[in-house]
Amino acid sequence: MDGGIPRGAVTRYAETRLPTSHGALRCVVFRDTEGREHVAMVAGEVAGGDEVLVRAHSECLTSEVLGSLKCDCRQQLEHALDRIAREGRGVVLYLRQEGRGIGLGNKIRAYALQEQGHDTVDANRLLGLPDDARRWDEAAAMLRDLGVRSVALMTNNPDKVAGLERAGMPVVRRVPHEVDAPLPAIGYLRAKRARMGHLLTSAPVTAPRASA
Repeated sequence: MDGGIPRGAVTRYAETRLPTSHGALRCVVFRDTEGREHVAMVAGEVAGGDEVLVRAHSECLTSEVLGSLKCDCRQQLEHALDRIAREGRGVVLYLRQEGRGIGLGNKIRAYALQEQGHDTVDANRLLGLPDDARRWDEAAAMLRDLGVRSVALMTNNPDKVAGLERAGMPVVRRVPHEVDAPLPAIGYLRAKRARMGHLLTSAPVTAPRASA
């Protein structure tokens, strides 16, 4: 609590039905106490739901907008949206915490260090930044506002499961969320598995497409 405001408090600000390449989904925009806008993409009726299929996805401008091949974030987002649409019930949260919470500028500074041979963990530490600065209080608050009572969480990251549970959102089970990753992202995925405890098995690879 801070001045009577719960940690991670959000306010539902706007919503509409949105046609997407995955089908029609409900788009709900929330604002947090710092003025950031987070999005929930909702399939079906989730209010009062238990074990609702959920992806808590942190924004990645570099891959999702600029087409970077250094990570598999765009593929994970697309896979999550496709899955909730096919299941007919679920939520994808799009959270404004770029670069595992360090921000876009610091993320690019870390990328520059990675070009020198450092992995994603050491690059952050050389900048005096945490390995992962993300919080999951807003995610839990958004889900509560939508009426979700417990979730089946699409993630390979055990810390995300623990973070949501600490924020008061029960995670009934973890749903593996591995996707075909671009070739330049393989070192990044190996570092996440070896040094951050991500539950990646085969980490399948697809070669990046040549530019048209």
